[in-house]
Amino acid sequence: MTEQPILEIDKLSISFFTRLREIPAVMDFSATVMPGEALGLVGESGCGKSTVALGIMQDLGVNGRIVGGSIKFKGRDLCEMSPEELRKVRGSEIAMIYQEPMASLNPAMKIGKQLMEVPMIHEGVGEKEAYARALEVVTDVKLPDPKRMLNSYPHQLSGGQQQRIVIAMALMSKPSLLILDEPTTALDVTVEAAVVELVKDLGKKYGTSMLFISHNLGLVLETCDRICVMYSGEAVERGSIEDVFDEMQHPYTQALFRSIPLPGADKNARPLVAIPGNFPLPHERPQGCNFGPRCDYFEPGRCDAGFIPMEPVPGNDRHQSRCVKFKEIDWQAPMQLGEQKEKPEPGQVVLKMDNLKKYYEVAANALFGGGDKKVVKANETLSFEARESETLAIVGESGCGKSTFAKVLMGLETATEGEILLDNKSIGNTPIEQRDTKTIADIQMVFQNPFDTLNPSMTVGRQIIRALEIFGIGTNDTERRERMLNLLDLVKLPREFADRMPRQLSGGQKQRVGIARAFAGDARIVVADEPVSALDVSVQAAVTDLLMEIQREHKTTLLFISHDLSIVRYLSDRVMVMYLGHVVELGSTDQVFSPPYHPYTEALLSAVPIADTKVKKKHIVLEGDIPSAMNPPSGCPFQTRCGWKSKVADGLCDKEVPPVRFVADGHQIKCHLSDADLAEMEPVIQIAAE
Repeated sequence: MTEQPILEIDKLSISFFTRLREIPAVMDFSATVMPGEALGLVGESGCGKSTVALGIMQDLGVNGRIVGGSIKFKGRDLCEMSPEELRKVRGSEIAMIYQEPMASLNPAMKIGKQLMEVPMIHEGVGEKEAYARALEVVTDVKLPDPKRMLNSYPHQLSGGQQQRIVIAMALMSKPSLLILDEPTTALDVTVEAAVVELVKDLGKKYGTSMLFISHNLGLVLETCDRICVMYSGEAVERGSIEDVFDEMQHPYTQALFRSIPLPGADKNARPLVAIPGNFPLPHERPQGCNFGPRCDYFEPGRCDAGFIPMEPVPGNDRHQSRCVKFKEIDWQAPMQLGEQKEKPEPGQVVLKMDNLKKYYEVAANALFGGGDKKVVKANETLSFEARESETLAIVGESGCGKSTFAKVLMGLETATEGEILLDNKSIGNTPIEQRDTKTIADIQMVFQNPFDTLNPSMTVGRQIIRALEIFGIGTNDTERRERMLNLLDLVKLPREFADRMPRQLSGGQKQRVGIARAFAGDARIVVADEPVSALDVSVQAAVTDLLMEIQREHKTTLLFISHDLSIVRYLSDRVMVMYLGHVVELGSTDQVFSPPYHPYTEALLSAVPIADTKVKKKHIVLEGDIPSAMNPPSGCPFQTRCGWKSKVADGLCDKEVPPVRFVADGHQIKCHLSDADLAEMEPVIQIAAE
């Protein structure tokens, strides 16, 4: 390796200064990125990943300061550059893509103008050349109709399109280093797959080095050459993807892998193992190893004795670990299984949907009203049953009608047609204000974002007691308080949390309060709308485990809405795949995850990043965006993006909505493909033999 590194971070320490104290955010952090190399930076929220990125950009705000070490870009120390020199480097040689695309786009400026600004400011090129470059990068990021895109405002684009524009903007001046901070968190799994593919291709085309920040290990496996694992401000393990994934040498890396649902995990036979304890706050870090209090291999007197340096792992190139015991631990020892649980047998049918339709009427001219009315078909003939103690997963991209169906079930909307039966009682046309207390208590919801669902001015205990009052549970305050404390025990939160305010809780703890509140009235059906997507992987494992445990105890029916198919595969008994308001596939988890699939299910499975080097995946990237529900395509809703369409004769896919057909007992698919074509389908995910 005679080449000079593009980026060289050496023993970097960054602190934030408040009136009370200095808060160390990053300590003794070193990393090197070579030309054309992609380095993945992974770890839980609050471990310092984004602080490192902001340190590289020299954008730490008023309170942040680099208190030790150096950051060299192409051999020059960024900390010693003048503001003028930094301005020249930022945006032209080092570009950054943020998590939220709308934060990087000016809502009042057309896309073309925003892109043209980059070369005009940094390189002084003329307007004509800048336009030609903008057109080239918009074509590179595979956006349809590039000229129309350049003439659009940001709000006229979907989330995936906005993120592509931000990537195009970052690539406008062909930077040497591209920093990507969780660039796909807000995107659908299919859009994520396309964006990741794009970033890899463009990295090769422009020879750009990348620093990819993510908490998704599967994504890092698919995009990066090397990985650096961070915990509480420190790098704890560094190495090539193969070394770290197959021969991990740090207890935290091992604990992370145990808490993510890889193929083969089973909620009953091989449950996930959550990391015990909580992430330490920056000013409450323990002595010695930061991970010590949560580590299975902790040894008092050694692990908490003092500073622990990074040490090279013998036999592996550039592989290092920050652990005093890594040479003594048997990393190949079989994983201790969590407690095996008995699989609950599904009971009688609790919920039945029969040809449910939900249409919305909207004015053709949404801004001023008037004009013709248009119909948005959010749900189209949904039919299914859900049983006691069963987990039914509902999957699909944004806009496929998952949340609309949940709103109708909850009574926040009423059905246009069809029926919803709860214990054979029709509730689909009864809005929530007309439902009796028992029905409201029976169907509860756990929302996606735990931060928005709690009242910030009420204590945790008061919010749960309020639910108990509404459901008419308990005859006096003492009884209700006792029940509230039992609910906190149920979701494994300390009883003293009853007197805390929501702002004093972490995301995972808030989500537990949401679950406690949902179960306050002994809910029969719980609709969990992406309940773990806003949480870290280690917290995800604990929250999903908790939902399963409560389900076993209370025989709850769980409707689990998600686009993360790895967690769906782990949790659910049956899976319903939705696309543009239609149920395109429904069956048991094993049926849906093995061929024959609906072509859309096949593409969804291919898009899920899996953090396992032994997994081989068929590669399918869906072209184009989901059509608008206001203007759906004729015939099969999926025909505009389907790779199997050419196999169906007479243009049937363009003309007719496919009928529902059963390919096996309880396994239904809505597709025109013949039985012979379906039989030819190969598995998308294959696990290589050991």
